[in-house]
Amino acid sequence: MSQPFIIGLVIVAGLVLLVFLVVIGQFMNLYIQALVSGAKVGLWELIGMKLRKVDPRVIVLSRIRAMKAGINIPTAQLESHYLSGGRVPTVVQAMIAADRAKIELDWDKACAIDLAGRDILEAVQTSVNPKVIDCPDPTKGRPTIDAVAQDGIQLRARARVTVRANISRLIGGATEETIIARVGEGIVTTIGSSETHKRVLENPDRISKVVLEKGLDSGTAFEILSIDIADIDVGENIGAKLQADQAEADKRRFQAEAEKRRALAVALEQEHIAEAKKNRALVVLAEAEIPKAMADAFRSGNFGVMDYYRMKNVMADTDMRKTIAGDNDSPTTHSGDA
Repeated sequence: MSQPFIIGLVIVAGLVLLVFLVVIGQFMNLYIQALVSGAKVGLWELIGMKLRKVDPRVIVLSRIRAMKAGINIPTAQLESHYLSGGRVPTVVQAMIAADRAKIELDWDKACAIDLAGRDILEAVQTSVNPKVIDCPDPTKGRPTIDAVAQDGIQLRARARVTVRANISRLIGGATEETIIARVGEGIVTTIGSSETHKRVLENPDRISKVVLEKGLDSGTAFEILSIDIADIDVGENIGAKLQADQAEADKRRFQAEAEKRRALAVALEQEHIAEAKKNRALVVLAEAEIPKAMADAFRSGNFGVMDYYRMKNVMADTDMRKTIAGDNDSPTTHSGDA
């Protein structure tokens, strides 16, 4: 071989070795760190993680943390959860916390809870350190739960619910909103079933006992430990307000009925007036026939002059008697006057 060829071969070999050392150097620190920690991870495994777009540092540090806590989680399982979009450090930390608290939690269940969108670490912490939930939630705009006792008095209550996460029901279990809604419903039912509001004010813990007996945590991801009535105030007299509104409605209804009867009476009166005028017109028409009849009687000889004067005297006498009796009506106009 010629000397230039050998020199070129050496240079190429040196470059390949340099690239290899650079690549190996990226993982050597993690490899040695895992090795001395008792959580051995193969060098080729680290290179494979890099090729699979997995962050080797996250996997190695998580495995070291688990091994130091006495939990052996294979590298393949850590990679699988990472590639699934899971939060590997959070799940590992949650398993360590559960192991220390003697809470049963295996890797598959922890991964399932994490992939479901639940914070597995917070759930474990809530299992160890119970959480207090305000009922109602002040961030939703309503500061109190309003209910009306049987005597019509409104009571406004606020409760604090102490819950502990139930790991076994965390997958598919209802959230805090369900707990708040159920507790609110129980408070309204308990106050509504009380004969008087005074009984509720005398024993607020009665609400807690009745609500707890209903088993409101069924089907939820929590276990209710206690329900404490933080505050209870007297509101409006709803019963009296409803009665006043009903009385006002009855008054308007009666007024409408009275107005209807008055309108009917006025209409009937107008009908009677019209009927009287009609009858009066008929009388006037009948009286108009009298002179004609008298004229016919004169012509036929059935009515004489003396008969006519006697009739006039009787009519004058009648008018005089009416005047003496105090009749203020105008004198009667007789059809015979002409």
